[in-house]
Amino acid sequence: MWFSSKKAQPPIRSLVGEGTRLQGELRFRDGLRIDGEVQGDVVADNEAGSLLVISEKARVHGKVKAGHVIINGEVVGPVEALELLELQPKARIVGDVRYELLEMHPGALIEGELRPLKSPDRPALKLAASNNA
Repeated sequence: MWFSSKKAQPPIRSLVGEGTRLQGELRFRDGLRIDGEVQGDVVADNEAGSLLVISEKARVHGKVKAGHVIINGEVVGPVEALELLELQPKARIVGDVRYELLEMHPGALIEGELRPLKSPDRPALKLAASNNA
């Protein structure tokens, strides 16, 4: 089976709903979805096994750090994804971005430095498809 080594996503246990505005640091475990606005840092306590979803309607003004980060809204501040960073078509980031693996869709915008996290046991770049069998 394709992608059989892919591990299961952590459950989303917390939600910042649309129309909600939070001010201050937001820490979470497992999974968090943001549909509202956060003025402050959003950081996973268990960074290596966490999932953060910043929806199309969401705005975050502060540092973002988690294992798997999916962005389709706006982030003003640095972003760090320790496992995978997915930038959906409406993603807008103003700040430096660090990632282990990156998936970027057409339309996503980054105004800042884009740098991979260097891991000694993994290559910095892995191609999804190759002509060599």
